[in-house]
Amino acid sequence: QVQLVDAGGGLVQAGGSLRLSCAASGRADSIYAIGWFRQAPGKEREFVTVTGWYGGITYYADSVKGRFTISRPNAKNTVYLQMNSLKPEDTAVYYCAAIVEFSGSDYYTPGEYDYWGQGTQVTVSS
Repeated sequence: QVQLVDAGGGLVQAGGSLRLSCAASGRADSIYAIGWFRQAPGKEREFVTVTGWYGGITYYADSVKGRFTISRPNAKNTVYLQMNSLKPEDTAVYYCAAIVEFSGSDYYTPGEYDYWGQGTQVTVSS
């Protein structure tokens, strides 16, 4: 079992920055990859970014490429999502998610992920 606790959301003006965190506990050593999804009201949950827990891969959605950065400093059990140049369309609930058993299909589908954080609200005002 893996537990994920995400935090760091808030209200920010367009052009501003926020840093989200995701603290993993339990069998964190069993994580294969960890990333972030987001869900805006009335929309489906969408992929934002993913990175290999032990390195190897990092992917970003085109909509955030160049503005968002995922990191796991010093191989600790906390992953960060640095979000810069925020836009009103980035407004959503952001969820940390982890893959333990990777089917090899893709990283972009929510169903591929085994564990989820509770979500943290990010609101970007224009």
